[in-house]
Amino acid sequence: MTVALLFAGFALLVIGGELLVRGSVRTAECFNVSPLLIGITLVGFGTSTPELVTSVQAALIGSPGIAVGNIVGSNLANMLLILGTAALIMPIAVESRTLKRDGGFVLGVTVLFALVAYTIGLQRVVGVVFVALLVAYLVYAYRQERTQTFEHTAAFKRVEAVGSVDPALQPGSRPRRARLAVVGPLAIAVVGLVVVVLGGRVLVNAAVDLARLAGISEEVIGLTIVAVGTSAPELVTSLVAAVRRQADVAIGNVLGSNIYNLMGIGGLTALIAPTPVPEQIARVDVPFMLGVSVLMVWFAWTSKSVSRAEGAVFLAFYAGYIGYLIAS
Repeated sequence: MTVALLFAGFALLVIGGELLVRGSVRTAECFNVSPLLIGITLVGFGTSTPELVTSVQAALIGSPGIAVGNIVGSNLANMLLILGTAALIMPIAVESRTLKRDGGFVLGVTVLFALVAYTIGLQRVVGVVFVALLVAYLVYAYRQERTQTFEHTAAFKRVEAVGSVDPALQPGSRPRRARLAVVGPLAIAVVGLVVVVLGGRVLVNAAVDLARLAGISEEVIGLTIVAVGTSAPELVTSLVAAVRRQADVAIGNVLGSNIYNLMGIGGLTALIAPTPVPEQIARVDVPFMLGVSVLMVWFAWTSKSVSRAEGAVFLAFYAGYIGYLIAS
């Protein structure tokens, strides 16, 4: 029954997240909001709703292992599982300017997250700083995309990855509607939000019960089952991009997702439900996430690509990491 509830929670998160993004995008289009702005903000953040709701719900009921484990585990899954699998399908070319800008930002915010994990945890002051950094990044990304003189930002690549899987979620894919037609899209967005919140509650409660029944720590459940489940949309979009030979979109999707996870989900979780970072996660998993982030950027920097061999290394690291968590 617990496992069934776990899968039901995942399903509700995915369904609700898609309804929320669809409704939000169409609502914004009714008010003639720029498709670029819609994509970088509503689509980019909307696709991270499963991770956000899960972490907030877990923090609210006093389960920091699941709340923080979901954030760290999702980033590890993005880099090792998703990027590794995508690179095996199609070697990923990386634009140097994109790597300097977005890769550098990912490293910077990962170091900042590690410092917070070691010291004060996800307190409200941390949430303010994290959310401010995310807003600053989105403003910068929006301005960069409007100039069209630089390679696309990771925020834009993430939107492109989502649109390649489901064109209906691509901003501007439909004719703009009159403002009076906003009721339908707004209702869809509200229903999506309700379903996401419900799914998050079901998922977190089931994850806590599973940890108790199996005698596994909440940290391990958060870092593995919950993290991989909430990262499923990123896995699908990156693999579709790789199969369609749009491998550069795959790494942009991963970089963008990691930025949203650390600054957006970490920041909003800290603002809504301040939570400590479990010692095990701060001591082992966060440093591992930082090391993997450095390795990802180094692989991409040395050859301006992520090769199949390097993708295999990522997958081997992930298998070893999961084995370590199960054995510990």
